[in-house]
Parts: sequence; structure tokens; C-alpha cells
Amino acid sequence: MKILKQAEKKTYQRDAALTHTVMDIIENVQTNGDKALIEYAAKFDHMDIDTVRISPEQVKAAYEQVDEETIETIRFAAGQIRFFAEKQRECLKDLNIPSRVEGVEIGHRMIPVDRCGCYVPAGRHPLPSSALMGIVTAKAAGVQEVCACSPAYAGYGTIHPAVLVAMDIAGADEIYCMGGAQAVAAFAYGTQSIKKVDLIVGPGNKFVTEAKRQVLGDVGIDSLAGPSEVLIVADHTADPEFLAIDLLAQAEHDPNSKAILVCTDRATIDETMKEMDRLITTLNTEDVCRQSWKDNGAIYLADSMQEAIDLANEIAPEHLEIETDNEREVAQQMRHYGSLFVGHYAPVAFGDFVSGPNHTLPTMGTARYSNGVWVGTFIKTPFHQFVNKQGCLNLAQPTMNFANIEGLPAHRDSVRLRVERLK
Repeated sequence: MKILKQAEKKTYQRDAALTHTVMDIIENVQTNGDKALIEYAAKFDHMDIDTVRISPEQVKAAYEQVDEETIETIRFAAGQIRFFAEKQRECLKDLNIPSRVEGVEIGHRMIPVDRCGCYVPAGRHPLPSSALMGIVTAKAAGVQEVCACSPAYAGYGTIHPAVLVAMDIAGADEIYCMGGAQAVAAFAYGTQSIKKVDLIVGPGNKFVTEAKRQVLGDVGIDSLAGPSEVLIVADHTADPEFLAIDLLAQAEHDPNSKAILVCTDRATIDETMKEMDRLITTLNTEDVCRQSWKDNGAIYLADSMQEAIDLANEIAPEHLEIETDNEREVAQQMRHYGSLFVGHYAPVAFGDFVSGPNHTLPTMGTARYSNGVWVGTFIKTPFHQFVNKQGCLNLAQPTMNFANIEGLPAHRDSVRLRVERLK
């Protein structure tokens, strides 16, 4: 393995200043509620508002600001995401079975959370796709109250109309114009006008991520996401133009995005770099791409496909593309990734928007033990046991033995007294 280009800097760093800033914001929202949200809207978004709640009239007005093709594109994507999420939901079954012990039934139920908050970021570009990924999936899971929020978008004084339309098409029950750590705090603890949620999902900047970290425990979260990533495994069969544009597509997300190429063929790598130099000048995101690639891009020349596979599994990227000969065989050996894109005609862009699987995915190597947002994110699986008189007698002795071993006499007697009643 040869490293032809290495990342020049770390893409994510948590520091004390960030921690304390977010802590202060959360405390302010907990103490002052809506007043704090309105003050933060003025400070960060330059908005003079009386409430962060989006009205039905504002949603209706958003449709008038968006062209019909955009609306149909959003509906198409929502349908794709809903189809996949509903098929996932069908895999999750309640369980109720007889135990091996007579008189005892055991099992679990699939119960959606009552209320969730879906955070939709608003950085350089509007992100209606992120609205769909959270809200549609929550609704498919059976969540009854789905709240959505997004910061005001520059030039509109409120949420970008395409995002508002996406929130409505996805089925959001409540929509709020708020962002940052203050939005996470409002969802986690509630305010005078916002009822607290049980679960918060959705990506965001470092302030949102740190806020999710700090409220975890008081409310559930999906994950602590870092900057977006792609790793492409390629060989001599890959098209250098495709490889180049896919690396650039990742780089244009953000200056902290990470794009990695692992290839077994030096000539393909060299041609890819030539294509990258050509294609980057055609993009209006050129500056972001150049910064991202300079700071975080990496290229590995693997001695074999197995070495490339092993490296991909070690890195555990958010997005993993396979552009090789025998791509299905290679894909079968991949074990750690957020979402997998197999074949020369499977760019990550499909998964970002319309193929169906969720695009809110694990980053920073956490794909080694976690997965992206899916219907199961919104569903808890509590267990149960039904025990009749015979079951009580059959379980009694080993239970009382365990209670004695662990020094818990009330546990023992909660069984003993019932057994005595049955004699």
C-alpha cells in the first residue's frame, strides 16, 4: 500500500470553548424558553419575529415560491424514501412465544416513540432532501407527532420555501423556524410554545452536534455526526472521469468533507487526477472543492483488491462506492459503511436524494458499530413476560437461588410469598 496523498488536517475537533458556548445556549433556552429562541433568531438569523412556529399560511405561500418541477421532484423523492422505509418497517415484527418453561410467555413489541424532532440544516444550500429523510421515515415508523425545524435561510427571512414544501409533503405535524444549539435545546426540554420531544434526529453543524451530545440522556438522539465522507474503491475498470466527479461531489459539501480514493491501478489514479483538474474549473463550488480536497483528500494505491477491501473496512466510511470488476463480489466483502453504492453507475448523489435509503449516516468510523437513520431509529422494542401460576412455580427455585446469591432478600421473598400462597 502506498499513500499518494494524505489528509493535511483533522476534519473534526471538539474544544472547551464550543462545549461551554453550547452549554450556555441550552441553559438559556431551558430558563427563558420562547424568549431565548426569539432573541437567538434576531442575533444569528437577523429575524424580528414573535414566534418560531410556522403557520399553515406560510407553508401555503412557500408552494407559490417553488416551481412545479421542484415540487414534483420532492414528491418523487418522498415516494422513494417512503417505499424503502415501509419495507423496512415490514421486517420489524412483534414477538410473543411460549417459553421453554411451562406457564410462561415471553416476547417484545415494536412501539414508535410518541413525538420526535427532525432537524434540517441550512448552510450554503437549501436541503429539502434532509427534511424528507427524517420526516418521511419517522412517519413510516408510526410516530404520531413529527416536528421539524430549520434555521432561516438567507434572503427569505424564514425557512427556504423548497424546504418548507418538503416538510409539508413529508407530513410534518409542526414546523419551527429555528436552528443551532437553541433548536436542539427547545426540542429536548420544551418551551412555552414547543412541547418537548422524545427523540431528535438529523445532521447539523458542530453546534448542533455538541448540543445533541449534551442533551443525550434527557432525550434520545440518532447519532453524533461529523463531516461527510466518501471512500471509493476502484481498479483498472473504473472510469477516471466518474471517479473524479464523485470525489468532487463529496468535496463540494463542505470544506471539512473527506474524499478518499483507494485504487489498485496507478494509471487510473493519474488519469483521475487529470480529470479532477479539468472538472473542478466547471463548478461554481470550485473554491469549496479545492479547500476540501487540499485539507482532507486522500489517495491510496493498493497492492491488491484484498488490501483495498481491508482498508475500506478499517476506515468504515459514511459512503462507500465500489467501481471495480466483479463489483458484487467486492461489495460482499465490505462490512463497515453507512451506505454502499455498487457499480460504475452508482454515484453517492442517488443516495443523497432519491434512491430511497436514508442519507443520515454514521461518520468518523462509527459505521463499525452503528447504522444510519431508519424506521428502527424511531421504534423502541420493550420486552414482556406473562406468567401464570404454573409458570410461577416453575421459575421460583432458580429465581430465589439467584436472589440469595446476590444478597437481595426482598427479591427472594417476592417469589417465596407467591409460592406459599399456591401451596
